[in-house]
Amino acid sequence: MPDALAARRLARRSRDGGRRAAFTRRLRARALNGAALIGVFCVCYFGTGLAGVAYAAGAAANTPAAPVTSANAAAQGARPALPVPHAPPTPPPRAALPGFNPPPATPGTTASGPVRLQPARMPFYVATRGTTTIYVLGTLHVGDPADYPAAQPFRPPIMGALAASPTLALELSPDELLVSQDDVSKYGVCRRDCLPGLLPEPLWRKLAFRLRGNPAALDEIKKMRPWLASLLVETYDSLSAGLQTEYGTEAQLQNVYLRTRGKIVGLETLPQQMRAFTGLSLAQQREMLAQDLVQTPAQNVEDVRTLHRLWRVGDANAIAAWEAAKTEKLARDKRVSNSIDNRIVYERNRRFVSRMLLIAAPNKPVFVAIGALHLGGRKGVLELLRQHGFVVEAG
Repeated sequence: MPDALAARRLARRSRDGGRRAAFTRRLRARALNGAALIGVFCVCYFGTGLAGVAYAAGAAANTPAAPVTSANAAAQGARPALPVPHAPPTPPPRAALPGFNPPPATPGTTASGPVRLQPARMPFYVATRGTTTIYVLGTLHVGDPADYPAAQPFRPPIMGALAASPTLALELSPDELLVSQDDVSKYGVCRRDCLPGLLPEPLWRKLAFRLRGNPAALDEIKKMRPWLASLLVETYDSLSAGLQTEYGTEAQLQNVYLRTRGKIVGLETLPQQMRAFTGLSLAQQREMLAQDLVQTPAQNVEDVRTLHRLWRVGDANAIAAWEAAKTEKLARDKRVSNSIDNRIVYERNRRFVSRMLLIAAPNKPVFVAIGALHLGGRKGVLELLRQHGFVVEAG
């Protein structure tokens, strides 16, 4: 039986690998023509680590976006596998919210020449209780090549923790991540145009106006449920941030970890992760989409860049404070907005910690990598670990 099971898994991976290769070829061809496929890394949620949705939504939609030009700073876009041609330059950082000053981006040169690239600091913590150790890394599912220099993709303390850990725990196991596309299609895409009938008329008009320059995308988004439409709108607005899914933290971690070890587990199942969205009420889904349309695309892109800069600095509580201020600013209905955060972030935080405690054992460290927005704040994973008797220190 174990041999038969292994054979089925190998066959499935080979089949999925072929699908992914074909998808990559199509994506490359469209990128070279100045277009790209839809994918998901959203302003509000790509730091929470909805990995299955992030991986699968692009294939579920399979929609070409408008060409990127320097005149269109808020580029329509996707999860490109290649750098996007003609992407507008990153504007100088400025405060995105009153009273908040994001840290400056790390310069690439000085008067004396190029600066040696350093890996992103990223939020990293060590939780200990007696002889039990849990290493916790806050991830982003998108990134920049400069975040992970080839000679040293992670800081020495992170590399040391990976080497010491018999188990790497991600939000989803790699096997479940590969099959996530089917669930996104099943639960997020309708057979007919359902979105206009699920939204209030003013909200639908606002969305249609936002996509007026991309009729193909508008046709496809009509077939989506509001939660998936919300993520895709955020993706369009985020392309010109210049971040790529292939430089997401999880992918880079696995590149390092699998060279010497092979045990990677998930902290939640794919159905559990999908229910974070599919279990949202219609009012909650509408609130998500409404928040996406409060700001201009350029403002949403700047939010992505700000979160990326904060993640590079590596302070989980600063990230949590920034996200709370942003949510307060964008919320149309604060009660409904809070209920969304509870379902997508806080309920999953509790599930993550419960699973960590089951995996962790004395003298067998566990390395946990989850979305950066899960870590900080009074309802974050770090505080929950403290409540379970762990001493948590910055790594």
